[in-house]
Amino acid sequence: MKNFGYLLKEGIKNIWKSRTMSLASIAVLMSCLLMTGAAVLFSWNIKSAMSLVEGNNSIKVYIKQDVPSLKALQIGDQIRKLDNVASCEFISKDDGMKDMRKMVGEQNAGLLDGLEGDNNWLPNSFRISMKDLSKYKETAAKITAIDGVDKIYDYQQLADKLTHIDRIVTNVGFVLVIALSLVSLFIIANTIHVAMYSHRLEISIMKSVGATNGFIRVPYLVEGMVTGLAAGAIAAGLLHLIYYRVVDSMGIRALFNVINLNAIMTPVVLIMMLAGALFGALGGIISIERYLKKEGGAIVGW
Repeated sequence: MKNFGYLLKEGIKNIWKSRTMSLASIAVLMSCLLMTGAAVLFSWNIKSAMSLVEGNNSIKVYIKQDVPSLKALQIGDQIRKLDNVASCEFISKDDGMKDMRKMVGEQNAGLLDGLEGDNNWLPNSFRISMKDLSKYKETAAKITAIDGVDKIYDYQQLADKLTHIDRIVTNVGFVLVIALSLVSLFIIANTIHVAMYSHRLEISIMKSVGATNGFIRVPYLVEGMVTGLAAGAIAAGLLHLIYYRVVDSMGIRALFNVINLNAIMTPVVLIMMLAGALFGALGGIISIERYLKKEGGAIVGW
């Protein structure tokens, strides 16, 4: 236990002695973990939005701007008479503006002030659900052919776009994380290698009095793991801060239930710190084995 305390203390001292390189290691590894966490959260939120969209068996039908509300209601009656239409809900321009306010959130609702009444540019619309989605194209064509209908908005198109965005973010994120991981390992390994080289006389003395390679490895493994733990803790904190700032600024809480990071923050912190410690340990092992193989057996004169 006494030896372990000594080795732990030596590892932490190494971080302070090579603090510039240690800070660089923490910064790069933290960036890697932060990007990984951000990509995972983004993907989870995209999947949450997709499940909401895919579960919404409906399309939005927009009426032309120059069609008065009474005529729009008559168009609704025509739509309801179609065989495959299960429900047809009228959404007036005013109701559309209320939905828009909910969508942008209270923080950004001021941007819509003055756009009510005659200044409301939103069209009247209908939210329609179908009995049989296999007849979607046929039904959509019949609705579009009704005089006064401007266009229809298919939620499946939104789901396809979300899938495409998720795929791009996943692929780009994967490449960046791999690149940053390699850079992190390189910097951590070099930081520890520099620390070992600066302690070569001490290591040589330890070897000459019979210290094992395992005993020599521990302080540098501790250095790598503590560096990784610090990077993981900082990355988790920044992820929490940035996530809620982005969510609040974009006003997307009104669109779908975003992932509640507060509820999973404890496992997120633990996972990031564990991942950082593993990265740090791996970087340390690479450096230590390289040093011991090439220079660890040499006896430095003094």
